[in-house]
Amino acid sequence: MAENNHFIERSLMAVLVLFKESIFSEDCASRKGFLQARDPRVKALMIFVLLLAALFSRSIPFIAGIYGFCLVLALVSSIDILFFWERTLFFIPFFSLFIAAPALFNIFTPGEPLASFHLFGMAVSITKQGAASAGIFFLRVLTSVSLCVLLALTTRHSVLLKVLRVFKVPQIFVMIMGMCYRYIYLFMEIIQDTYTAIKSRCGNISSSARGRKIVAGNIANLWRRSYDMHNQVYSAMISRGYSGEPKVMDEFRAGLKDWLCLGVTLSVFILSLWQNQYLN
Repeated sequence: MAENNHFIERSLMAVLVLFKESIFSEDCASRKGFLQARDPRVKALMIFVLLLAALFSRSIPFIAGIYGFCLVLALVSSIDILFFWERTLFFIPFFSLFIAAPALFNIFTPGEPLASFHLFGMAVSITKQGAASAGIFFLRVLTSVSLCVLLALTTRHSVLLKVLRVFKVPQIFVMIMGMCYRYIYLFMEIIQDTYTAIKSRCGNISSSARGRKIVAGNIANLWRRSYDMHNQVYSAMISRGYSGEPKVMDEFRAGLKDWLCLGVTLSVFILSLWQNQYLN
């Protein structure tokens, strides 16, 4: 039982650290790489166009090609590929694979059988059409998540918020995103500090009832602290001149390379529409 508790605790702390690192990757945005050097407005448009190309395409090789192009962009942007995979292959893409798995079978997607077997006395087969549907769904999710993570890794948070305002995203939405970004960091620190404090004062929790009592008490304390803090944070921001608009020192200037890159991504999008018409 103790070993299981230690395993759960280690897993929880590892997830917290991974989540924290995946959100706060300002060091990647400060490196000298290909995407870091691009104009943030053009870069955001590039990612958006590639997202549309992946979503509109109905060809597995074409979507896989967009994903490969995303990996190349990550490499030339000085992002370690293993670091990138750790933040894109799990969670949403992993669970989307389980969502798409039922579409493989003839029970849900009739079609040409690729492999047949018996399950609980029933003849079940994996169909060609089901495999294509599941593959497209999974690749779309994987490519979309990878492109969004790539944009976040190569763009500083404050600059990304300013880009959203350039594209007329509502101010309240941008302000909420900025506040959530800072509060997530704060809550991560509180969770880790609370966990360390509990371990140092209580040691191993001997019963589930005591454990529930400790967790409930800390949830109430965290709620009270956050309630008391939000007015203090807002007052501090107002006193420093915050008006709801993200302000950064960077000036956006698009060069020839930026427009050439945008042209390439637009070509990819047009090609995705053309190959859909060709496949039909």
